[in-house]
Amino acid sequence: MTKADIVNEIAKETGLDKLTILNTVESFMETVKKSLAKNEDVFLRGFGSFIVKKRAQKTARNISKNTTLIIPEHNIPAFKPSKTFTEMLK
Repeated sequence: MTKADIVNEIAKETGLDKLTILNTVESFMETVKKSLAKNEDVFLRGFGSFIVKKRAQKTARNISKNTTLIIPEHNIPAFKPSKTFTEMLK
């Protein structure tokens, strides 16, 4: 499902115009991204959590040059579904 599909579904269910819904969805996504960039987790009860995970430093290899690289510790975004959401998918 794409963002456009989500906007169309919400428009059908609520009767609101698509432009308003698109702006709302865009604002929601921007808010989540800004919060994660500040290392703040976003919790949506009954849906799940957008969290920041820390990846440890690791050693990698460049096979073509036969060298090793050090990949530094860094943060990545992740999603953890809620228990009710996970049970719904079973």
